[in-house]
Amino acid sequence: MATMTVTSTKPLVAIVGRPNVGKSTLFNRLVGERLAITSEVPGTTRDRIMSITSRTDRPFILVDTGGLQPMPESALWQKIKSQVEIAIDEADVIVFVVDSSQGITATDREIADGLRRTGKPIVLAANKADNLKREQAALEFYELGLGDPVPISAFHGIGIDDLVYQVVARFPPLTLGAEQEAVVKLAIVGRTNVGKSMLLNSILKEERAIVSEMPGTTRDSVDSRMEYDGQPMLLIDTAGIRRKGRIEPGIERFSVLRAFRAIDRADVILLVLDASELVTAQDTHVAGYVLDAYKGIVLTVNKWDLAQEFGLSNEAVLQEIGRRFKFLSYVPVCMVSALRREGIEDLLNTAVTVHSQWNREIPAQELSKVMMGAISQHLPPASGRRHMKIYRVKQIAKGPPTFAFYVNDPRLIHFSYQRYLENSLRKAFGFHGTHLKLLFKGRGEE
Repeated sequence: MATMTVTSTKPLVAIVGRPNVGKSTLFNRLVGERLAITSEVPGTTRDRIMSITSRTDRPFILVDTGGLQPMPESALWQKIKSQVEIAIDEADVIVFVVDSSQGITATDREIADGLRRTGKPIVLAANKADNLKREQAALEFYELGLGDPVPISAFHGIGIDDLVYQVVARFPPLTLGAEQEAVVKLAIVGRTNVGKSMLLNSILKEERAIVSEMPGTTRDSVDSRMEYDGQPMLLIDTAGIRRKGRIEPGIERFSVLRAFRAIDRADVILLVLDASELVTAQDTHVAGYVLDAYKGIVLTVNKWDLAQEFGLSNEAVLQEIGRRFKFLSYVPVCMVSALRREGIEDLLNTAVTVHSQWNREIPAQELSKVMMGAISQHLPPASGRRHMKIYRVKQIAKGPPTFAFYVNDPRLIHFSYQRYLENSLRKAFGFHGTHLKLLFKGRGEE
């Protein structure tokens, strides 16, 4: 079967610019949905929003940032400036957004000077060029000395393909690092102070990571190699992801971005929960990032040695997790005590199982028989007078398991029917602990 596994690190693209030039609108246009808040009020976007976009053959991580003011007057603007500077430092390519309806401002010039000093590849996007006059006005931005301005309208979707072409052309060469040798790549992810570093040490049976009661001790991702049951493993410990609104400017924000990149690098994510709190809003938020990245996941409840003290039982915990993580009904839950090294073997066995499911290939004939049977039992609902027809299904990739459904019109697929197809795949083939990617293509599309 001609399936493939692609595990290379994705480039990171940061969108920057002064307030109210349309950065969040561009972010939403590139990722294909309204993930960032857009507003006419400057300063609406106060926290970076990250997403993986697949507009090209080479997916990349896109980072939205708050408006940049080189000389911020308030404490809020100072925090936003610190955030943007870290995104710039981590980026492989920078998209500098300016407003063609207003022309060059003094702030644009100051930002351009600062970006030029970074030495990073820069694509200049002249936004709001939604008519001929504004498109011609975009030529003024040559004065910034950042190369050819790309006239776009993020709101109307004009010039976006040209912009993406310029961004991809500046990506670093595609290389596969030493981590590709590892059979199983695990990232330990979660909020601060849930015991991630202690869990790493328990798995490795040594004091590899610094363990501290102070939240935020781990600031960068740390790679450790080991062998378990004859299989090489790469363990990626990450900095804690603080609750939204409690992330301090500077190095803590850098840690959050690194944690997101660690999720992208891994095959399976150990999402660590604290038995004393179980599930918080931030835990479900991080789980959403894992889903977006199509990774395997194991929900790991740490500090289980204190379960009796907290008045917890396995049944009650599983019920609460099931209630809060309704979108992860197929994900296994492991109870561990990193402090006492209890449940570690079960956790690793579960992670290995999830990894095998994440890399699973289904024989083409068996897949076609099962799925076409499921489709015949429950035909796609009509959209007005039109009916969607599914002609065939094919697994086109593994890691994550990716299935292409060839149909008469991909626009007719309804979310509820897509969920039915996914559930049919799980019922027949398992895919325990892994998110499935379903693509809908026209008859002649490959």
